[in-house]
Amino acid sequence: MNVLKDILYKVSLTSTIGDMERRVSEIVFDSRKVSENAAFVAVAGTQVDGHEFIPAALEKGAGTIVCERLPEQIKEGITYVQVVNSAKALGVMASNFFGNPSDKIKVVAVTGTNGKTTTVTLLHQLFVRMGYSTGLLSTVENKINEEVIPATHTTPDAVSVQALLRKMVDAGCTHCFMEASSHAIVQERIAGLKLAGAVFTNITHDHLDYHGTFDEYIKAKKKLFDDLPKDAFALVNADDKRAMVMLQNCKGTHQTFGLKSAADFKAKILSNTLEGLELDINGRLTWFRMIGAFNAYNLLGVLGVSVLLGEDEEEVLRELSGIKGAKGRFDRIAIGGITAIVDYAHTPDALDNVLKTINGVRTGNEQLITVVGCGGNRDKTKRPTMAKIAVTESTKAIFTSDNPRFEDPMEILRDMQAGVGPSEIRKTLTIEDRREAIKTAIMLSQRGDIILVAGKGHEDYQEIKGVKHHFDDAEVVTELLTQLTGN
Repeated sequence: MNVLKDILYKVSLTSTIGDMERRVSEIVFDSRKVSENAAFVAVAGTQVDGHEFIPAALEKGAGTIVCERLPEQIKEGITYVQVVNSAKALGVMASNFFGNPSDKIKVVAVTGTNGKTTTVTLLHQLFVRMGYSTGLLSTVENKINEEVIPATHTTPDAVSVQALLRKMVDAGCTHCFMEASSHAIVQERIAGLKLAGAVFTNITHDHLDYHGTFDEYIKAKKKLFDDLPKDAFALVNADDKRAMVMLQNCKGTHQTFGLKSAADFKAKILSNTLEGLELDINGRLTWFRMIGAFNAYNLLGVLGVSVLLGEDEEEVLRELSGIKGAKGRFDRIAIGGITAIVDYAHTPDALDNVLKTINGVRTGNEQLITVVGCGGNRDKTKRPTMAKIAVTESTKAIFTSDNPRFEDPMEILRDMQAGVGPSEIRKTLTIEDRREAIKTAIMLSQRGDIILVAGKGHEDYQEIKGVKHHFDDAEVVTELLTQLTGN
C-alpha cells in the first residue's frame, strides 16, 4: 500500500485534517467501488457531484476523503484532504499511486474532431511492425502489444489510464499512442500524464451539446497543448485554420504537417482510387492501402510523430505502405459487383469528407447510395446539416436510426428531414429500422454501384433506451450483400 503524503505529491492542496502517513489501498472516485482503506476522491461530474457520496464512501471503509469542499461533519479517524481541483487531483494521485508510469514510456496523445482513432491505430500498428512493444488507448480498443482490452470511452478515466500505463510499462512497452477527446481533456482524465508529444488533426463543429459553444470546444482541444512540457513536441495540421491557435502558449517544439500549406511534413496526392492512395512525400513516391485526402492527412501525422520520436523516415514509409488502418474507418466490402463502404463518419465534416472522397474516385456512371443516421441525446444542430450533405453528395440518401439512446428515433429522423429542400425530397427515403435501410440500399443497387453506410463504423451495437443491442454494420452489409446478390 502507498503512503498518502507520497500520493499527494504535486497536488494543489487547500487544507488537510488527520494522518498524512496513512496507508492507501486504492484510489476511487465511484463510492460504489470503495474498499477498506481506499482514498475516495469526490469529483463534481456532469451528472452527479461526488461530494454527495462522501457518507456512502465512509460507510464502505474509505480511510481518506479528497474533496474541494470539506463536509460539515468531520469523522474521527478519517483523513480529509481539501484540494483546489478534485478532477485534476485524481489524475495526479493516480499517477503517483502507480509509480508515475508515463515517466517510463513515451506517450503521444492525439486530439481533433476527426482522425484520432485512425492516427493512433496506425501508429500502434507501425511501431509493432518496427519491433517495439507498444500500447494503444483508442475508441475501438485498448491494447498492450497484441492483448486487447475493451474500450468504454474514447479516453478512459484518470485511474484507468494510469493503471493501463502501469501494465504497459510492466509488459516492457516503450511507446503508447492514445486518443485525447475534448471531454477527457476538460474532465482532467489525462491529468498527471507526462506526454512526449501531442497531435492536432483538425476541428469542426461537434460535441456542442457538452461544450456549449464552438469556442469552448476549441479551448478544450487547446488545453492539451497549453499543458505540454518543454521537451515535448506539438504536431499540428497546418491546413486547419485553428492549428496556430493550438500552438499559442505551447511550450513544446512546434511542428506542422499538411497537403496545401507550407509544413514540416508535406505531401502531394498523385492518385486516389478505391484501391489505394499514392503520395509524393519529400520526393518519395509511396503507395498506401488507404483511401482519400483525409487519410493522406492521417498518414502524414503518423509520419511526423514517428520522425519526431527518432525513427527513420524511409523505414516508416515502407512499413506504413503495408498497413490497412482502423476498423470501421472506410472499410471496403466488395461482393457481387457492388462496393459497400462502412465508415464511422458521424459529424458533418467527416460525412462530407467521406462522400467527397468517394465522389472523387467515381466514374459518374454508378449510383452512390448513402445510409446515414444521427445519434440521440447528442448535438441536435448537426442533424439537418448531415442530412443535407448526404442528399447533396449522393444519388440517393436513406435516413435511418443510429444510436437513438433515450430519444424517439422518428424525432431524430424528423430533425434530419428538416435539412432537405423540397426539390431534393425525391432523392431520400426514411426507414427507421437500420437493417431494413441497409437491405433497401442493396436492393436499389446494381453492379458497379457504391453504398456508404455511415455513422457507426467499428461499433457492434445499437443503443436503444439504455440497452445495447448487437448490431455490426460491416457484418450486416456482408450478410445481406452475399444473400441478395447470390455470391
